[in-house]
Formats: sequence, C-alpha cells, structure tokens
Amino acid sequence: MKILLVDQDALATQMLRSKMEPLGHTIVEEPVKNNAVERMAAGDFDIVCIDPSPLTEPRSLILNTRRSVRNYPYILLMSETISQDEALKAGANDLLAKPFDPTVLNEKLDNAQRLIELVRRIGDDSEDFPSAGGVIAKSAFNQLFLSAMDRADRYGERTFILQISLSNHKEILDLDGAYAAEFAVAKLCQYLVLLRRQSDIIGQTSKNEYSLLLQRPIYETEPVEAANRFAEQLAGFSDIDASGQTAVDITVSLLDVPAGSEIIKHVFQPGNGAAEAASQ
Repeated sequence: MKILLVDQDALATQMLRSKMEPLGHTIVEEPVKNNAVERMAAGDFDIVCIDPSPLTEPRSLILNTRRSVRNYPYILLMSETISQDEALKAGANDLLAKPFDPTVLNEKLDNAQRLIELVRRIGDDSEDFPSAGGVIAKSAFNQLFLSAMDRADRYGERTFILQISLSNHKEILDLDGAYAAEFAVAKLCQYLVLLRRQSDIIGQTSKNEYSLLLQRPIYETEPVEAANRFAEQLAGFSDIDASGQTAVDITVSLLDVPAGSEIIKHVFQPGNGAAEAASQ
C-alpha cells in the first residue's frame, strides 16, 4: 500500500518507516501539515497517518484531507492524548496511540487493507448482481455502504457489515460443476432471506457472497449477536449442496466500519451441528 506519514516528529516517522517498508509498503513523509492536503491531491495514497498536534481539534484537517482526493484514503490518527472515540468523531478511521506498539500497528494496517479492499470490491461496477427476492443489487448496496461511510466520517457513527459467503465456491465449481456451485449459492441466498429481519439490508456483493448492512445498533453487543445467530442457524441446514460430493464451507464474518476490524468469524459446514459451528 502507498502510505503518507504526516508528522513533525522525525523519530516517530523513522520508526514507522522501519516497520512498514519491510512489509512492502511505499512510504512518503510530509512533516508540514499544511502541505499534506496538496500531497494527497497529487498522489493516490491508500493510508494517511496524521499526528494533528499542535492542533487541538483535528476534524477540519481530516475533512480537508477527505475533500482533496478522489479515492477513499484510510485515515489513521496518531496521538498521545486523543482517544479512539474522539478520533472516530473527528472523521478518522481509527487511532494509532503513541508511543507505538508494533503489534497494534500491524493490526491497524491489516484493518486498513481489509477495508480498502472491501471499498474497491463493492464499488467495482464491472460486474453487478440484480436485485431479487429481498436481496438488493450490488450497485444499490454500494450506495448504501458509501452513505454509511460518509456518516461515519461526518458523525462518527459505527456501521457493521456481516459478510456471509460460500467460501469453497471455486472448489465446488471445479469438482462438481457449475450447477452444484450455483445451486449452493442460491440455497444460501434462500436461507438468508428466510433468516433476516425486516430491517436488515442484504445485497449480493460477489458470486458467492452476501452482505448485510447493520446500521446504528441499539446496543453494543447487537452486531455480534446477529453474526452468531446467522452462523448457528445456517449451521443447522443440511441441504445446501446439490451433489453431495463436496461439502459446503460457509464463512460468516463481522466487520466494523469505519475501522475495518474483523470482530468475529465463523467457518463451518452446514449440517454438522449449530453449537460446534458457531464456535471460533
């Protein structure tokens, strides 16, 4: 990934460079905050790491950064004093606390890459999936997803995406043929429509994947409970595969927006027992 470091602390940027470059990332440093917006407009950066000090209110800097670019950069606020909640309300994707913890840094980079790839994949208009039977088109889901991202920037609202996929789709396609693969995906869709609540927004985001947008949860544990509920109930279905030759693997993962962290993940084969399947 291409990463811009905006920090007047040369030792901090040197340390970050020493950790990021061996991972294959391209690093550009900019110590002057007033020049950061121009730098962003001139180059497509995937991640921008910003220490807003001595500014006490980083929101205007972050908003100007967002407005100056065409792509969606992942903004990681670096600070010794700002909390994660304050960073999110300022419009950042996440907080990297100073002094830096190398393990935490790697986690933040993984989260950034996960969210960036998700934004690109859902926003790729080269292939759409039409709406049908309560499932909206990929293009329509993308518009709602972008709206949720915008609300995260503006108001610090958290949104969650529940991704449910037939994770061995290619294996089924290669071993059992197109009919078996398409049958399994259609069955998965049928069950998801049956299990979802009326308020759940569900879209097909890949040939073998469906995504649910969980916005403004009423209580903190609600998204995790939804992920567990889908995993447990899907694990109880045994007629997803058409041929019986290749067992179906389903992955249920819950992502936090705008951070991009994977909160919980279930991988299981339907019909092998809900309780076992729901455990990580």
